[in-house]
Amino acid sequence: MDSNDANVDGTEKQIPEGKKAVGERDVISTLHESILGHILSFLPITEAVRTSVLSRRWIDVWTWITSLQFDDNLIYSEKKMEKDQFENFVEKVFLHFTNSSIKSFSLLLTCYQYDASLINAWISFILERRVQKLHIQYVDKVFLSSNSLFSCNSLVELVLQGRCNLSFPTSVCLPNLQNISIYGIKLVSDSSNYSKDITLSFPVLKVFEARGCEWSTMHNISLQVPLLERFSLTIWNHHSNESYKDSIKVNSLQLTDFYYEGDLEQDIILNDLSSIHNASVVLVIDEDKKDRIKKVGFQTHMLLRQICEVERLKLLFYKVLRHANDIFTNLPTFKRLTYLHLNEVTGEALLQLLHNSPILHTLGLLNGVSDLNKDVLTSAMVPKCFLSSFKVFQFKGFNANEHDLSLVKFVMENAAIMEKMTIYLAFWLRYTDINKERVKEEILSLPKCSSFCITEISDISSS
Repeated sequence: MDSNDANVDGTEKQIPEGKKAVGERDVISTLHESILGHILSFLPITEAVRTSVLSRRWIDVWTWITSLQFDDNLIYSEKKMEKDQFENFVEKVFLHFTNSSIKSFSLLLTCYQYDASLINAWISFILERRVQKLHIQYVDKVFLSSNSLFSCNSLVELVLQGRCNLSFPTSVCLPNLQNISIYGIKLVSDSSNYSKDITLSFPVLKVFEARGCEWSTMHNISLQVPLLERFSLTIWNHHSNESYKDSIKVNSLQLTDFYYEGDLEQDIILNDLSSIHNASVVLVIDEDKKDRIKKVGFQTHMLLRQICEVERLKLLFYKVLRHANDIFTNLPTFKRLTYLHLNEVTGEALLQLLHNSPILHTLGLLNGVSDLNKDVLTSAMVPKCFLSSFKVFQFKGFNANEHDLSLVKFVMENAAIMEKMTIYLAFWLRYTDINKERVKEEILSLPKCSSFCITEISDISSS
């Protein structure tokens, strides 16, 4: 006898008839199909379907699941499904599926090639069931029909990943979409109504991310996204021999995070500048496009002017300054900037950035400085931030040359309230005869304006 069934004096408890009946009844099977379907949604689809053999009551319960995930790499009966088996399994699930509302649907196709009409039919089937979260991944090239996709007003989250061609009508409006992420997709205009101008209206969108996509036939894109908070765009056109004069307009009143990585083949136009707090710009020049190089300086300068209200800024330029060294001339004032991270910068450009960042707190350098004239530093005015706000200096890739040593000396002599300087020696120094200990001693012996500044020197930086 279980101790829970006994009274305090050791005699057996008397359980009323009604309560015994409840205890013996299959309570789970009495739940509504919608509740059971929600529970089964946490199982892999193959396991959910298998519950149909439990009893007559459970034959159709799985058809009420609210979350579907198909992966052609899934294991069934201890081995991976063949292509035909997978296609038949999906078709049978859809044939018996009765739920008219789906919270999430994931289709991951990474093992086999499929007919485009079949994939589009599967997607259309799901879109007709008011799906909220849709994730499609396909590694092979295929043309995805956009008719049903861009008319699915229930969509809250959309993730498209692969090498698909996706056609856009001239105007799109998804009233409930909050997150969109597209990777590797080729975006083209609808051939039935070709236009170089595309308007995407997402009134409640908060996150827009596009990475590695092609926008080849879409020359002007306008994003009407009043609630957008995060905009991230990675776009490269260097694989194409064509040159486009494109523009991407972002109309948002709440944009706080802006990330761009590319070659600036297109103009980025932001309609509200004051809300952006964090910005990152990664720019690489394609040296084969010499006719574009002279324009990059101007375009970069215009982009920097649009994000001049940021608090944190990363500028990662590769092969840029050797061709467009006027990027940092006539810079705007970054009056709210507290954190600045750079990887490729000249001495003059760095000085101008410091002078134009009056409340800068932290400066991070990734690869030192180039073309730094010692005389320029000697006669240079001390940046305002050095006297009132500058506290942290992180110097990665320190090359132990005259330029880098002069910069470190300038900072240490003039940063009045600096609290910490961290220097990471460049990795290539391990292959030279440079006496690293002597370099450390030279740095540590430099005079400091700030009496409480801590200087740390790391032997080697792998950055």
